[in-house]
Amino acid sequence: QVQLVESGGGLVQPGGSLRLSCVASGSIGSINAMGWYRQSPGKGREFVARITTIGSTNYDDSVKGRFTISGDNAKNTVYLQMNSLKPEDTAVYYCNAGIRLAYRNSYRDYWGQGTQVTVSS
Repeated sequence: QVQLVESGGGLVQPGGSLRLSCVASGSIGSINAMGWYRQSPGKGREFVARITTIGSTNYDDSVKGRFTISGDNAKNTVYLQMNSLKPEDTAVYYCNAGIRLAYRNSYRDYWGQGTQVTVSS
């Protein structure tokens, strides 16, 4: 039905940058918002950032000023530019999207498989 595929994770030194991408594909009628969550060992999944299809954004306080979320509606793609990375940003990052299937009337959440981000010297 729908797939979310993340890319761009990896190992980076403290203070470095990474850019994550997520592409949604499948029987998509419309998307109302896309975003990113993360989960580190021993913790629950936590919100990072979100963008709606009209460009409204919000961020967790822990990443404000360092991370920037952007989207390309035509490509059903969301990006997360991560700058000034810290060791505590180490986590599996998951893409999330609110999607209405082409043959449905309501939206539901879909999740990607996750991409590992490790910040370490």
